[in-house]
Amino acid sequence: MAPVADARPTIDDVAREAGVAKSTVSAVLNGKSGVGDATRARITAIIERLGYRPGVAAAVRRPARDGATIGLVIKEIDNPYYLEIAAAAIAEGRTQHATVLVASSEGDPTAERDAVRRLCDQGVDGLIVTPVLDPGADLGHLFDLRRRNFPFVLLEEVRGVRASLVDIENVEASRRAVEHLLALGHVRIAHLAGPEYSMHSRERIEGVHRAFAGTPHALPADAIVRAGAHLEDGHRAGLALFSGADAARRPTAVTCYNDLVALGLLRALRDLGLSVPRDVSVIGFEDLRLLDWLDAPLDSVHVPTADMGRRATALLLRQLAQRAPAEPVREILEGRLVLRGSSAPPGDAAPAPARAPRRTPRGVR
Repeated sequence: MAPVADARPTIDDVAREAGVAKSTVSAVLNGKSGVGDATRARITAIIERLGYRPGVAAAVRRPARDGATIGLVIKEIDNPYYLEIAAAAIAEGRTQHATVLVASSEGDPTAERDAVRRLCDQGVDGLIVTPVLDPGADLGHLFDLRRRNFPFVLLEEVRGVRASLVDIENVEASRRAVEHLLALGHVRIAHLAGPEYSMHSRERIEGVHRAFAGTPHALPADAIVRAGAHLEDGHRAGLALFSGADAARRPTAVTCYNDLVALGLLRALRDLGLSVPRDVSVIGFEDLRLLDWLDAPLDSVHVPTADMGRRATALLLRQLAQRAPAEPVREILEGRLVLRGSSAPPGDAAPAPARAPRRTPRGVR
């Protein structure tokens, strides 16, 4: 997809209409002092009306044969969830003659901010961001992108930031997973939660609460266990939760923040001599493709990661093709529970009914 040649306004256009020097416009864009409030407000209004996007002027002057360049900022480079999204984004970009540059914050809000700034400095035309949402994280770089009309798409919602979003309905998907366990007869259900920087973790915890809200059973205060996002997090949390626990009081079922945590939990349960699903039912989240290669079955909530990567890229490229700033678009995808046999009624060694057919692993014909 070729950029629209010379269609977008430049900093010269803004300065000319505002009757100021380019350096004054630059000072407003970068939040510097020394500009009067009235002048700042006038320049900001002109930027909004013209749809000026800093950092893209050079890009629109590239030869037509060069496509757009977009940046993708993920949170964990070793997490298959983000790798599946990145692979789909790169593939979609290739079909539209766009280049996708990938950076990882590794869960560090400062690293995310720096990655966004570096990518902008390198002249990317737009961004796709999976934001780090630590309680104390400074999200000024995202608000700044919005203020400058710089095109970007989020893969997790940031409250207060009006931006396009491609995400999964985490609350309802988590609720359905817990309701599945409740329908099997489980009452003592625990949830291994994700990192605090993840809005997805908060939403999946909310889904657990909503599932119990529709029953006469109370969710114990210690049922939500902070684990993390990786294999070792699930293993550590599983050992802590089940080591030495009285069989009459320990959880009979566990839902997990993601599949990596669930796989770590499976290892912990095996180390403790507990059987899945006879002693403990386990449900993951994301339905990673690697699950098709495992001998141990794992029920999981399917997240269409490839679809998310494709949609986010296509949405951003559509925004880049527009001459004026686009209104934010929300694309919320549904998660569905895939049953492979790691959940069953309490004390039942048989797998749950309606087991999903096994997918053909990638690369196998």
